[in-house]
Amino acid sequence: MRSGSTKIEKTGVLWATMLASSLLAVVSFATPALCQNAAPLAQNQAAQSAAASQPPPGESQAVTPDPFSGFNEPMFTFNLKLDDWVLRPVASGYSFITPQPVREGVGRFFDNARVIPRFANNLFQLKLAEAGTEVARFGINSTIGLAGFFDPADELFGLEEHPNDFGLTIRYYNIPTGPYLMLPFFGPSTIGDTVGMVADGAMNPMSYLLPTWIVVTVATGQRAAEAVNYRSLHMNQFEEADRYAVDLYGAVQDAYLQTRDHKVKELHEEQW
Repeated sequence: MRSGSTKIEKTGVLWATMLASSLLAVVSFATPALCQNAAPLAQNQAAQSAAASQPPPGESQAVTPDPFSGFNEPMFTFNLKLDDWVLRPVASGYSFITPQPVREGVGRFFDNARVIPRFANNLFQLKLAEAGTEVARFGINSTIGLAGFFDPADELFGLEEHPNDFGLTIRYYNIPTGPYLMLPFFGPSTIGDTVGMVADGAMNPMSYLLPTWIVVTVATGQRAAEAVNYRSLHMNQFEEADRYAVDLYGAVQDAYLQTRDHKVKELHEEQW
């Protein structure tokens, strides 16, 4: 049982890291709309939340229908190669010259900037207290926490983050999310989670206030920086996931779907 749990945890880190690696490639390939919505673990908020919340030991998916396997498996291989050839070397150099506490602070900075989707989706689910907490956290961490590099909202005031995204909102109301989908550049998803990623990206007010070329430039630069920073903080776990998984593609798929389902269960169990 312990071995199975370890495999799920490590493969969960793998798909999350793959998502981060894919975001670096978006700098060259993504359209403006996708640039607004990519979130490493990203940033695809789906990915970060799922990576952070490990499924309980012993919880296993039945055989998962995979009608897009002919597309998914080549894209999975593509994303792995992308990490091997691009993201890992860059992240390795970055981690060598940047102390870990600084990199952790950068991660908190980017996370603080994604407050709008968290606030909105907690509101969509009628979780008013959680939505209010997100606003309070943003105000405290943006000021006392120096733009989010530190997290005094949690450490000093006990205000914990409530990760959420539109893909989870869809699941929260029992709307089918469709088949599993391995996105090139963006990593594991489903049809519904992909729609949710686009919806979360559309919540960025800068998309409507600034010229498109500025939005695209800033978004791609931000996502690339997030991807490199996240990968630099998970250099070893990626290789360990590969070592422990027999069927790496199936393990990544299983970890993603389990963590998403588990997160929805947690949302339903939260006290209002």
